Amino acid sequence: MKKNLLMVCGWLVIASATAQNAYDAERVLGSELNGTARFVGMGGAMSALGGDISVIGTNPAGLGIYRSNDVAISFGFNNTATESSFNGTNMNESRTRASLDQVGFVYTNKIGNNTSLRFVNFGFNYHKSKNFNRLFSAGGALDGMSQTNYLADELEAWGMNSASEFDAVLDAQNPYSGYWNKYPVLGIMGITTGLVDYPNDAVIGWNGHSNNFFSRETGGINEYDFSVAFNIEDRFYIGATLGVYDLKYNRFSSYTEYLNDDEGYENGGYTLDNYYGLEGTGVDFKLGVIARPFEESPFRIGLAVHTPTWYDMTENYNATLNSDITYWGETYSQTLSDELNPDYLIYDYRLTTPWKFNVSMGTTLQNLVAIGAEYEYQDYSSTQLEDMDGYELGGQADVKEFLKGVHTLRVGMEARMAPQFSIRAGYNYSTAAFQDYAYNPLSLYGTSTDFNNIQSKNTFTFGLGYRGSVIYADLAYKYDMYKSDFCAFDSNYNFSTGETDLLPAAQVDNSRHQLLLTLGARF
Repeated sequence: MKKNLLMVCGWLVIASATAQNAYDAERVLGSELNGTARFVGMGGAMSALGGDISVIGTNPAGLGIYRSNDVAISFGFNNTATESSFNGTNMNESRTRASLDQVGFVYTNKIGNNTSLRFVNFGFNYHKSKNFNRLFSAGGALDGMSQTNYLADELEAWGMNSASEFDAVLDAQNPYSGYWNKYPVLGIMGITTGLVDYPNDAVIGWNGHSNNFFSRETGGINEYDFSVAFNIEDRFYIGATLGVYDLKYNRFSSYTEYLNDDEGYENGGYTLDNYYGLEGTGVDFKLGVIARPFEESPFRIGLAVHTPTWYDMTENYNATLNSDITYWGETYSQTLSDELNPDYLIYDYRLTTPWKFNVSMGTTLQNLVAIGAEYEYQDYSSTQLEDMDGYELGGQADVKEFLKGVHTLRVGMEARMAPQFSIRAGYNYSTAAFQDYAYNPLSLYGTSTDFNNIQSKNTFTFGLGYRGSVIYADLAYKYDMYKSDFCAFDSNYNFSTGETDLLPAAQVDNSRHQLLLTLGARF
């Protein structure tokens, strides 16, 4: 065990009293490229071009381009893969799922050819804006670092500074209630299962030999858009969309650590299992305009503004910790729901996303080639976390500190190879949402210490299209790729070196392959 503890810097002492933090916020923010296969095949760069059901979720003015009715349904397969590398150990996970990705229709209402207002169009579109399905694993040699030392650091940071108070937690009938709930529940779990001790005027942990982390995530965000758009003289288009969101997210994670004692001999280990669920509903508004500035040219420019999405959230969590540490000669098992008041395991709160701004351009060349490009910005650090009474949550400081503005660029093209057949290609680039130094501080009721700092994302798309007189079919392939830095816990004292170290991050390669088919009719 270690003899002394040092904090990396003073602000690490400050932690959120609630479980919500920057990582919970980022999970909800932004959206993935999804919708009709034509929209995906062109990289989503259709906000100025319009004429596709999916654009009502980016620039609703694109609905005004329509001159006939449209109905479409899209479905396909997603394969998500992760490959991690930590201290020379590589791990791989992969998951494939079928999904219904989009259902929508457009109803056109022609006003006349001789009036300024030519069309008033209405549309509805459902699409899956985020897909959370993912398996992940990482692990390897710890070289003396341990999550137990991180827990010891955090207990001291929260004010545990005497052996008598440490022993009183052990002797308490329920250390999670009353006076003792001033300490993080995960720290108390560590005390009562032998992960930390207090022998020499400091809370101390063990020497980590190796670890293994596994997580399984499921769920997604469903978006339902109700839209109206106006065509003015076939040169100006104005649209508005009411967006309704339905979110469901579930995560199971399991962290196992094998320990050594002071002499470097095997000392058993422990497993921490976490269960987390999140459900929510939200609403926002999208306003957009498209203009054709030159009467004889098909060139268009577009501008769209998305209001914040106002979410009401309900989260629930639970944790089980099993330890078998040779030094103590006993095994321990503790499930948080058996000890903690159930009211603390379910929490309602509100999340307000940032404003989103989209600028786009598009044109066609001799009705054979369509080209689109757009830029989008959303300041993730302005996300708001509040309780149901409107008071700011403790995790708000982490949101402002660890998240930043995200810039997204989309480009795409479509070329007609024959009267009825087209090919498409697109590309997206999004900057990283997290600051390089972001981490997951241990909160009062949080039981997960892991975090995954996602870097910039690249998306490549390709598509094929068939257009009959009424029926059409589109096929798209999408490949997402990005890297991330994963840590099972933050910095801690390393007994082997006698210093406070930062846990080396596991280098993770993330990818997703999506095959998408759209069947539709225009009439």
